[in-house]
Amino acid sequence: MFNTMTLTKAAGALIGALLFLMLANWGASALFHVGPAGHGGHGEEEVAQAYTIPVPEAAEGGGGAEEEAIDFDALMASADVAAGEREWAKCRSCHQLNGTDGVGPHLDGVVGREVAAAEGFNYSSAMVDHRNDAPVWDYAALQEFLENPRGEVPGTAMSFAGIRDAQARANLIAFLEANP
Repeated sequence: MFNTMTLTKAAGALIGALLFLMLANWGASALFHVGPAGHGGHGEEEVAQAYTIPVPEAAEGGGGAEEEAIDFDALMASADVAAGEREWAKCRSCHQLNGTDGVGPHLDGVVGREVAAAEGFNYSSAMVDHRNDAPVWDYAALQEFLENPRGEVPGTAMSFAGIRDAQARANLIAFLEANP
């Protein structure tokens, strides 16, 4: 059944198929190459980008685009206390509203209170120094602090990342103000 000729034909077919695949790979590599260097070894020349993303130039004298001015009065006028209570869930693990301190100071009566002035709480030196910049927790000071606590008070012990949405911050402040 199996003779030497059949075995030779099978081996020839297998070797021929492998040779064809190797030649096809070599030919494709010669036609299509991925990467900036090409086959000629010209790695030092500038490569044209496939696409570019236009970036508007920053205004002169400024370090970047100016942020949109926030109208705190309009935000506070439209603030929703119930939505602020949902935002309060982010604060509840460290702060209390019953006059007792937790990991952070109690926040009942915080709106209008002096910065770092909760009796009996040991504030970080960064927060105590922040009194020079913002002596009272008014709407503007709370809005700025709640947006980025570590950016507003570098070195603060508060590890909260902040609330990016201005309306959500206003809702939280309205909730805190409603719980004196």
